[in-house]
Amino acid sequence: MNLETFAALRSATGQAVLAELAARHLSEADVLRELTRLRAHYPADLARAAIEQTLLRKRAQAKFSQADRLYFTREALEQATSEPVATHRARRLADYAYVADICCGIGGDLLALAAVGPSVTAVDRDELRLALAAANAAALGVDQRVRFVCADVLSTSPPPADALFCDPGRRSGGRRRFAVEQYEPPLAHILTWQARTSALAVKLGPGVNLAELPHTPGYEVEFTSLNGELKEATLWCGPLATTPRRATVLQQAAIGPSPGLTATMTADTMPPPSQLAPPGSFLYEPDPAIIRAGLVTKLATQLDAAQLDADIAYLTADQHVATPFARIWRVLEWLPFNLKRLRARLHELDAGAVTVKKRGSPLDTDVLARQLSGRGVCSLVVVLTHAGGHPVALICTKC
Repeated sequence: MNLETFAALRSATGQAVLAELAARHLSEADVLRELTRLRAHYPADLARAAIEQTLLRKRAQAKFSQADRLYFTREALEQATSEPVATHRARRLADYAYVADICCGIGGDLLALAAVGPSVTAVDRDELRLALAAANAAALGVDQRVRFVCADVLSTSPPPADALFCDPGRRSGGRRRFAVEQYEPPLAHILTWQARTSALAVKLGPGVNLAELPHTPGYEVEFTSLNGELKEATLWCGPLATTPRRATVLQQAAIGPSPGLTATMTADTMPPPSQLAPPGSFLYEPDPAIIRAGLVTKLATQLDAAQLDADIAYLTADQHVATPFARIWRVLEWLPFNLKRLRARLHELDAGAVTVKKRGSPLDTDVLARQLSGRGVCSLVVVLTHAGGHPVALICTKC
């Protein structure tokens, strides 16, 4: 899609086509038939763009509560921040009157920023993405709080602002870029902006190599998960940095205005040494944000729990302590891993559907789940891992 086609899509005719397609419950399997039908009445580019936009809006419902009113491209949607994550981050910037959103893309973060208070200058070098961001801001009624600037921040300085947020490009030709100096713009270039604006936040990939990030005072790395899935990392700089490492856990039943649960754990001090113990009555599976932030042993201290193995992030204890930072399983029993013995024991326990989880095991969980599931009535969870350096299998139920 180009700017001309996008303009046609926003016209009265384009809006009518989008409304018609939305009512038809379009799927990928329907594309060719719908394209043939629409091309009999509309220009081919408009028909193709309307179909693509309809499919993207359906996909975007997993990230945006009002996806049916917004505009996307495939690559921009893949990189866009989920609405609850963007809202969480925007709240940390809400005290600043003016925030510049650099590499704003289709506007996922700027929509959240404008909604919580700051006036936003949205900057992107891609004219189409900037046009989509402007249309999205208008669709949600926050466009009066946003100024749009088409510029390449590799060759020009960011606009004046009280704080900067940057979401650098991490894809090229459909492939991910993992090294921070391969981002567009590279992280080293982004950090030079602190000479003018000390309050800076940079969105990073969730798998970012921590060795590539600054480790001096004045920098904080926050890992954020949503409903148990690690979504991203953020590098907070200058006055925005309040701790070296942070894990934030967001739990939200559905994408929407309801705030859901937000829980945060920080690494204000060195984590205590790891304590090891064999499986107890309960198994704790730390949230991936906790693991990436290096806070497993701190969580263990809070839960009065121990690790099963020094190299694996499973915790165990004899008491059940509710926590947003981990999933909890009741351990029925455990045994040194032996497939024949495990299968026999599951049969004795009247196992029906078996779910297999693993850490530190090379086995295929899906294949093994089919092999271990029986005809019984008990739904069980088998956890393959190590305890004290030896492979074990824990037979569990959900708490």
